Amino acid sequence: MYEVDEQLLMVATDRISAYDLVLGSAIPDKGKVLNQLSAFWFAQTTHIVSNHMLSIEPTEYPKPLQQYADLLRGRSMLVRKTVPVAIECVARGYISGSAWKEYQLTGETCGVILPEGLCESDRLVEPIFTPATKAETGHDINISESEAAQLIGGDLLSQLKELTLALYKHGAAHAESCGIIVADTKFEFGIAIENGHEEIVLIDEVLTPDSSRFWPSATHLAGGPQPSFDKQYVRDYLDRIQWDRHPPVPELPNDVITNTRAKYIEAHQRLTGTELR
Repeated sequence: MYEVDEQLLMVATDRISAYDLVLGSAIPDKGKVLNQLSAFWFAQTTHIVSNHMLSIEPTEYPKPLQQYADLLRGRSMLVRKTVPVAIECVARGYISGSAWKEYQLTGETCGVILPEGLCESDRLVEPIFTPATKAETGHDINISESEAAQLIGGDLLSQLKELTLALYKHGAAHAESCGIIVADTKFEFGIAIENGHEEIVLIDEVLTPDSSRFWPSATHLAGGPQPSFDKQYVRDYLDRIQWDRHPPVPELPNDVITNTRAKYIEAHQRLTGTELR
């Protein structure tokens, strides 16, 4: 993230993290996938909420940046500044991950009571909103709506919940038409001042393999974990080698790097209908 006058330049690298640590191997073109997929979704969702994207074309960036055009092309985005809201807004259409773990113990997740008898990877009757804290270090923590309201205020939370579910339903419907299930995803929002008025703005990345759980719909079968287009493939490898989730971080073998790259690129191509640039 770079300050450029009154704007920000976001550059997506090929580094990959798991269990809150950046690993010792990069995934080629991963940053381009995240950047270009986010740009696609920003353009697709302006009827729901404004966003911070100004351009992803280096020729349109401020003049001092244009000497780096070859480096920035495809993996950078010029955005307007906002004040980030202090929670992450998670939408879940299927029960998996931390929500599944909590459900097994309590029958609910983030204070939302769920029907009895759900299996892992089941589709929920209606998508649910489950906020989380933004941790300075370590893992984000799921919280209830009442806890989130204490952090950011009830009125703002109500607006963010409505926007989160609208964005999720729009994205999930498009993805389903492309053969991808969006099991869950997280959005981040900021507050911008426009003409003296505060405006809620969608920021960061949107519906990418890093911020979402993507499953191929053709093979979905509730009752256990699903194959994915996201970094779960990397987590599964780390679990197989029994990494203790503490430094030093492991290097990834070539086959894991190659297969992860292929999953990210396939997700991009399916969702956008275009080749990666």
